[in-house]
Amino acid sequence: MAHRPVIACLLGLAALLGAADAQARVVYRCVRNGTVSLATAPEPGSKCVAKTIPDDAAKVPNLWGEMGMINGTLYEREQDGKTVYGTRNLPGSKVYLKFTVQTPPGSPAHEGLGKIGKPQLKIFAKEFKAAAKATGVDDAWLRAFAHAESGFDAKAVSPKGALGVMQLMPEVAKEYGVKDPFSSAESISAGARHIKQLKRRYKDDLVLVAAAYNAGIGAVARYKGVPPYAETQAYVIKVQALHDRYLTAMGRKETPAK
Repeated sequence: MAHRPVIACLLGLAALLGAADAQARVVYRCVRNGTVSLATAPEPGSKCVAKTIPDDAAKVPNLWGEMGMINGTLYEREQDGKTVYGTRNLPGSKVYLKFTVQTPPGSPAHEGLGKIGKPQLKIFAKEFKAAAKATGVDDAWLRAFAHAESGFDAKAVSPKGALGVMQLMPEVAKEYGVKDPFSSAESISAGARHIKQLKRRYKDDLVLVAAAYNAGIGAVARYKGVPPYAETQAYVIKVQALHDRYLTAMGRKETPAK
């Protein structure tokens, strides 16, 4: 097997190896302990999903996911009497080649629909007060997120599928028992409970809470901080600015101690 199809497929972020004259190849996307690898056969100990890839670079999908720049190694080993290749160093593997690839731009994050502007203290005042009282999350936090997320638009829908005032992704809304994501009361209540959990996880670090709210806990864990997604980095700055503005509008210089 030649290096050429290996490198071509890696650059396409999908297949690893296949016969040079093949019309299609099967690639396995394997996940173990939150890490992704690609292989020409199912990896023992990993959860693998087979993907049939046409031998046409123009049609090759991104099986890695949005993971930024990847510096990796392609390994060769014997499995069930056959030579197989994969990006995870399993027992019996030997280095086949080194590679560097850039996954496509973008992320699971959604860009906030709200713009930085004057604080809005009157809109949904009852709902924010109730959510703050129920969760212990300061009103300035809740309003900063709602402002950044939707600009307080209860009917807002982002291109990535986030809904309502707090722009909850469907899976998050489901987790918090939201029946109507366009209900301002339900959205704000669920958003407050979600922020409470994030505050607890990140020890009240607004930067990490904002990053996780936007890009997800997994992305923050993967990058050990704010992910290198342009959307998320801009979002964090926006939330920080809005939080400061709401504290000032409420006559406070800092968030009350717990």
